[in-house]
Amino acid sequence: MSVASHLGIDVAEYDARIRTFIPDYEALIDAGAAAVPRSARTIVDLGTGTGALAARCLQRARRARLHGIDADAGMLAIAAQRLAAARPPARASFVTGNFLRAPIPPCDAVVASFALHHVRTRAAKLRLYQRVRSALARGGVLVSVDCNPSRDPAEARAQREAWTAHLRRSYPRRQADGFLHAWSKEDVYVPLEAEVGLLERAGFRVDVRWRHGSFAVLRARLRATGASARQAAAV
Repeated sequence: MSVASHLGIDVAEYDARIRTFIPDYEALIDAGAAAVPRSARTIVDLGTGTGALAARCLQRARRARLHGIDADAGMLAIAAQRLAAARPPARASFVTGNFLRAPIPPCDAVVASFALHHVRTRAAKLRLYQRVRSALARGGVLVSVDCNPSRDPAEARAQREAWTAHLRRSYPRRQADGFLHAWSKEDVYVPLEAEVGLLERAGFRVDVRWRHGSFAVLRARLRATGASARQAAAV
Protein backbone atom coordinates (compact mmCIF):
# COMPACT_ATOMS: atom_id res chain seq x y z
CA MET A 1 0.00 0.00 0.00
CA SER A 2 1.29 3.47 -0.89
CA VAL A 3 1.69 6.08 1.81
CA ALA A 4 -1.05 8.20 0.24
CA SER A 5 -3.44 5.25 0.24
CA HIS A 6 -2.47 4.46 3.83
CA LEU A 7 -3.35 8.02 4.83
CA GLY A 8 -6.51 8.01 2.72
CA ILE A 9 -5.44 10.92 0.51
CA ASP A 10 -4.30 11.61 -3.03
CA VAL A 11 -0.52 11.83 -3.45
CA ALA A 12 -0.86 15.41 -4.72
CA GLU A 13 -2.46 16.40 -1.40
CA TYR A 14 0.31 15.01 0.77
CA ASP A 15 2.36 18.14 1.39
CA ALA A 16 -0.68 20.17 2.42
CA ARG A 17 -2.42 17.48 4.42
CA ILE A 18 0.57 16.19 6.38
CA ARG A 19 0.54 19.36 8.46
CA THR A 20 -3.03 18.65 9.52
CA PHE A 21 -2.00 15.11 10.51
CA ILE A 22 1.25 15.78 12.38
CA PRO A 23 1.54 18.43 15.11
CA ASP A 24 4.60 20.71 14.83
CA TYR A 25 5.44 19.25 11.43
CA GLU A 26 7.62 22.18 10.32
CA ALA A 27 9.56 22.21 13.59
CA LEU A 28 10.16 18.46 13.33
CA ILE A 29 11.49 18.68 9.78
CA ASP A 30 13.68 21.67 10.66
CA ALA A 31 15.12 19.86 13.69
CA GLY A 32 15.79 16.75 11.61
CA ALA A 33 17.69 18.71 8.98
CA ALA A 34 19.64 20.61 11.64
CA ALA A 35 20.96 17.30 12.98
CA VAL A 36 22.72 16.53 9.68
CA PRO A 37 26.39 17.60 9.53
CA ARG A 38 27.03 20.51 7.17
CA SER A 39 30.07 18.60 5.94
CA ALA A 40 28.00 15.63 4.71
CA ARG A 41 28.67 14.70 1.10
CA THR A 42 26.22 11.81 0.66
CA ILE A 43 22.83 11.65 2.40
CA VAL A 44 20.52 8.64 2.16
CA ASP A 45 16.83 9.32 2.81
CA LEU A 46 14.82 6.24 3.83
CA GLY A 47 11.18 6.63 2.84
CA THR A 48 11.83 9.89 0.98
CA GLY A 49 8.16 10.67 0.35
CA THR A 50 7.76 14.03 -1.36
CA GLY A 51 11.25 15.12 -0.33
CA ALA A 52 10.46 17.66 2.41
CA LEU A 53 13.23 16.49 4.74
CA ALA A 54 15.59 15.83 1.83
CA ALA A 55 15.22 19.41 0.61
CA ARG A 56 15.93 20.85 4.06
CA CYS A 57 18.96 18.58 4.50
CA LEU A 58 20.41 19.71 1.19
CA GLN A 59 19.90 23.35 2.14
CA ARG A 60 22.07 22.66 5.19
CA ALA A 61 24.70 20.39 3.62
CA ARG A 62 25.06 22.31 0.37
CA ARG A 63 27.72 20.11 -1.20
CA ALA A 64 25.85 16.87 -0.50
CA ARG A 65 24.23 14.48 -2.94
CA LEU A 66 20.99 12.78 -1.96
CA HIS A 67 20.09 9.13 -2.51
CA GLY A 68 16.37 8.66 -1.90
CA ILE A 69 14.61 5.33 -1.37
CA ASP A 70 10.82 4.96 -1.33
CA ALA A 71 8.36 2.24 -2.32
CA ASP A 72 5.92 4.83 -3.72
CA ALA A 73 6.92 5.92 -7.23
CA GLY A 74 4.35 8.73 -7.19
CA MET A 75 5.89 10.22 -4.07
CA LEU A 76 9.38 9.99 -5.55
CA ALA A 77 8.22 11.80 -8.69
CA ILE A 78 7.14 14.74 -6.52
CA ALA A 79 10.43 14.60 -4.60
CA ALA A 80 12.38 14.68 -7.84
CA GLN A 81 10.43 17.74 -9.02
CA ARG A 82 10.94 19.49 -5.68
CA LEU A 83 14.70 18.96 -5.68
CA ALA A 84 15.08 19.80 -9.38
CA ALA A 85 13.32 23.11 -8.73
CA ALA A 86 15.79 24.06 -5.99
CA ARG A 87 18.31 26.80 -6.74
CA PRO A 88 20.82 25.50 -7.56
CA PRO A 89 19.13 22.20 -8.52
CA ALA A 90 19.93 19.49 -6.00
CA ARG A 91 22.06 16.54 -6.94
CA ALA A 92 19.87 13.52 -6.30
CA SER A 93 19.15 9.97 -7.37
CA PHE A 94 16.17 7.82 -6.43
CA VAL A 95 15.37 4.15 -6.04
CA THR A 96 11.81 2.82 -5.99
CA GLY A 97 11.80 0.02 -3.46
CA ASN A 98 11.44 -1.04 0.16
CA PHE A 99 14.25 0.47 2.24
CA LEU A 100 14.34 -2.71 4.34
CA ARG A 101 15.68 -4.53 1.28
CA ALA A 102 17.17 -1.88 -0.99
CA PRO A 103 20.96 -1.44 -0.76
CA ILE A 104 22.13 1.47 1.39
CA PRO A 105 25.18 3.03 -0.29
CA PRO A 106 28.18 4.35 1.65
CA CYS A 107 27.19 7.71 3.09
CA ASP A 108 27.75 10.38 5.72
CA ALA A 109 24.15 10.60 6.93
CA VAL A 110 20.99 8.53 6.81
CA VAL A 111 17.72 10.34 7.49
CA ALA A 112 14.11 9.23 7.78
CA SER A 113 10.95 11.21 8.48
CA PHE A 114 7.74 9.38 9.43
CA ALA A 115 9.01 6.25 7.68
CA LEU A 116 10.54 4.01 10.33
CA HIS A 117 7.20 3.40 12.07
CA HIS A 118 6.30 1.27 9.04
CA VAL A 119 8.87 -1.33 10.16
CA ARG A 120 6.64 -3.97 11.71
CA THR A 121 8.95 -5.61 14.26
CA ARG A 122 11.75 -4.46 16.51
CA ALA A 123 13.95 -7.28 15.22
CA ALA A 124 13.56 -5.97 11.67
CA LYS A 125 14.30 -2.44 12.84
CA LEU A 126 17.44 -3.59 14.64
CA ARG A 127 18.65 -5.28 11.46
CA LEU A 128 17.98 -2.08 9.54
CA TYR A 129 19.96 -0.04 12.06
CA GLN A 130 22.86 -2.47 11.77
CA ARG A 131 22.80 -2.09 7.97
CA VAL A 132 22.78 1.69 8.37
CA ARG A 133 25.72 1.47 10.74
CA SER A 134 27.70 -0.51 8.19
CA ALA A 135 26.95 2.07 5.46
CA LEU A 136 27.93 5.15 7.45
CA ALA A 137 31.37 6.69 7.19
CA ARG A 138 33.37 7.61 10.27
CA GLY A 139 31.54 10.42 12.06
CA GLY A 140 28.30 9.58 10.26
CA VAL A 141 24.83 10.05 11.72
CA LEU A 142 21.38 8.51 11.51
CA VAL A 143 18.55 11.00 12.01
CA SER A 144 15.01 9.80 12.74
CA VAL A 145 11.94 12.07 12.77
CA ASP A 146 8.98 10.03 13.98
CA CYS A 147 6.33 9.21 16.54
CA ASN A 148 7.95 7.71 19.65
CA PRO A 149 5.46 7.89 22.52
CA SER A 150 6.23 7.42 26.18
CA ARG A 151 6.37 3.92 27.60
CA ASP A 152 4.39 5.16 30.61
CA PRO A 153 0.74 4.25 29.89
CA ALA A 154 -0.76 7.38 31.45
CA GLU A 155 1.64 9.70 29.64
CA ALA A 156 1.14 7.81 26.37
CA ARG A 157 -2.64 8.27 26.69
CA ALA A 158 -2.18 11.99 27.27
CA GLN A 159 0.08 12.20 24.21
CA ARG A 160 -2.48 10.37 22.09
CA GLU A 161 -5.23 12.70 23.30
CA ALA A 162 -3.08 15.69 22.33
CA TRP A 163 -2.53 14.21 18.87
CA THR A 164 -6.27 13.61 18.49
CA ALA A 165 -6.95 17.20 19.55
CA HIS A 166 -4.62 18.39 16.78
CA LEU A 167 -6.51 16.30 14.22
CA ARG A 168 -9.85 17.67 15.43
CA ARG A 169 -8.72 21.20 14.57
CA SER A 170 -8.91 20.24 10.89
CA TYR A 171 -11.42 17.38 10.75
CA PRO A 172 -14.80 16.42 12.26
CA ARG A 173 -14.51 14.51 15.52
CA ARG A 174 -15.49 11.12 14.07
CA GLN A 175 -13.09 11.45 11.14
CA ALA A 176 -10.24 12.67 13.36
CA ASP A 177 -10.73 9.83 15.84
CA GLY A 178 -10.85 7.36 12.95
CA PHE A 179 -7.49 8.38 11.53
CA LEU A 180 -5.43 7.06 14.42
CA HIS A 181 -7.44 3.84 14.54
CA ALA A 182 -6.93 3.27 10.81
CA TRP A 183 -3.22 4.11 10.89
CA SER A 184 -2.59 1.79 13.84
CA LYS A 185 -3.36 -1.18 11.59
CA GLU A 186 -0.04 -0.64 9.81
CA ASP A 187 2.01 1.74 11.95
CA VAL A 188 4.16 0.60 14.87
CA TYR A 189 5.08 3.42 17.24
CA VAL A 190 8.00 2.23 19.35
CA PRO A 191 8.29 4.03 22.71
CA LEU A 192 11.13 6.52 22.82
CA GLU A 193 13.14 4.61 25.40
CA ALA A 194 12.86 1.38 23.41
CA GLU A 195 13.83 3.14 20.17
CA VAL A 196 16.94 4.55 21.82
CA GLY A 197 17.73 1.08 23.14
CA LEU A 198 17.53 -0.45 19.66
CA LEU A 199 19.89 2.17 18.30
CA GLU A 200 22.34 1.62 21.13
CA ARG A 201 22.29 -2.14 20.56
CA ALA A 202 23.13 -1.49 16.91
CA GLY A 203 26.24 0.44 17.92
CA PHE A 204 25.07 4.06 18.14
CA ARG A 205 25.06 6.70 20.83
CA VAL A 206 21.84 8.67 20.76
CA ASP A 207 20.79 12.26 21.39
CA VAL A 208 17.17 13.38 21.57
CA ARG A 209 17.39 16.59 19.54
CA TRP A 210 13.72 17.58 19.72
CA ARG A 211 10.74 16.29 21.68
CA HIS A 212 7.10 17.36 22.04
CA GLY A 213 4.28 15.01 22.92
CA SER A 214 4.53 11.77 20.98
CA PHE A 215 7.02 13.12 18.47
CA ALA A 216 10.80 13.15 18.57
CA VAL A 217 13.90 13.80 16.52
CA LEU A 218 16.73 11.42 17.31
CA ARG A 219 20.33 11.76 16.19
CA ALA A 220 22.37 8.57 16.43
CA ARG A 221 26.15 8.81 16.05
CA LEU A 222 28.50 5.91 15.48
CA ARG A 223 30.30 4.70 18.55
CA ALA A 224 33.97 4.78 17.75
CA THR A 225 35.55 2.20 20.07
CA GLY A 226 36.53 -1.27 19.04
CA ALA A 227 34.56 -2.70 21.95
CA SER A 228 31.38 -1.07 20.66
CA ALA A 229 31.95 -2.43 17.19
CA ARG A 230 32.38 -5.95 18.58
CA GLN A 231 29.19 -5.54 20.66
CA ALA A 232 27.18 -4.47 17.61
CA ALA A 233 28.51 -7.36 15.54
CA ALA A 234 27.50 -9.83 18.23
CA VAL A 235 23.84 -8.74 18.37
